[in-house]
Amino acid sequence: MTTPAPAPTPTERPPAPDPASEFIDRRTPVARLRGVLHRYPAISPGVVLVVAILVFGALNPHFLAPANLSLITQQVAVIGVLGIAETLVILTAGIDLSVGAAMVLSSVVVGNTAAGLHFPAPLALLAGLATGLLAGALNGILVTRLALPPFIVTLGTLSIFTALLLLISNGATVQGTKLPDLATWTGGTFKLAGVDISYGVVLMAALYLAVAYVLGRTAWGRHVYAVGDDKEAARLTGIRVNRVLLSVYMLAGAIVVIAAWTQIGRDFGSSPNAATDANLNAITAVVIGGTSLFGGRGNIWGTLLGALIVGVFRNGLALIGLDVLYQTLAVGILVIAAVAIDQWIRKVRK
Repeated sequence: MTTPAPAPTPTERPPAPDPASEFIDRRTPVARLRGVLHRYPAISPGVVLVVAILVFGALNPHFLAPANLSLITQQVAVIGVLGIAETLVILTAGIDLSVGAAMVLSSVVVGNTAAGLHFPAPLALLAGLATGLLAGALNGILVTRLALPPFIVTLGTLSIFTALLLLISNGATVQGTKLPDLATWTGGTFKLAGVDISYGVVLMAALYLAVAYVLGRTAWGRHVYAVGDDKEAARLTGIRVNRVLLSVYMLAGAIVVIAAWTQIGRDFGSSPNAATDANLNAITAVVIGGTSLFGGRGNIWGTLLGALIVGVFRNGLALIGLDVLYQTLAVGILVIAAVAIDQWIRKVRK
């Protein structure tokens, strides 16, 4: 007598997924914070700026006075414009150590062509623009055609531009009284809510709006981010990487000339010794503003916040009586802290 075969056991089915599980964030609060900062890099510099304003306003009542706020905005204008140029380069995972020297070189060319060669102001400004474009093109060609590291290239052109500006100017300053009104126009002011706002600040704001639109709304802007995130992947998708890089350096060179024009208006003259710490402050503004030194992440508004933070810290520390040495020390600490935060944010799980 044969025994019947055992009935097959039903296969176990995996439990049905909970429809609500995808909406539950199981990460720790720290991980969630890191994710938010990764998506919105301008949050952290915004918080730092607000806290700094509140602290310095409490320590010295003169900090929030209209005259002092006007001074801060005028000081920020030059670094803010230079920061735009530096942001574009850093977004491509490069760096430009020559922006300050290129700015002073352009201002020297404008001053000496207007005062020494008696060029009309528009032609003098065009000569400055040509200088900035050539400086940017030189950096871009060395980076793209010779495949040299941006750090080494711009370190070398920093010395070249510095030598050229001293050669052209003979080490002499061109006073604003010898320059046409258009050359010093950026230093003029008008009142807004009791605060004197310079035309250089207005020019800076317009430039931020324009570059923010280009980076966020155009194919070229998306290509800049793609190149900075991964050059090889960008190349495989059909992006002409070298063309994008060259255009970035040339646009940065053109923006540097606007910074030079703003500097001439602020100083009411063209000096070869102007803005000796411009490179440090511009890079500081970009890094504090949340743009990653490794490229592909950041936005232009963060750079504006970073420039304001640098201006607020230098001004606030001066008002409470700290020496310039400690102001520079504070800026250095801010840079290290910003890079450390950037490294921490980059570890976020996508």
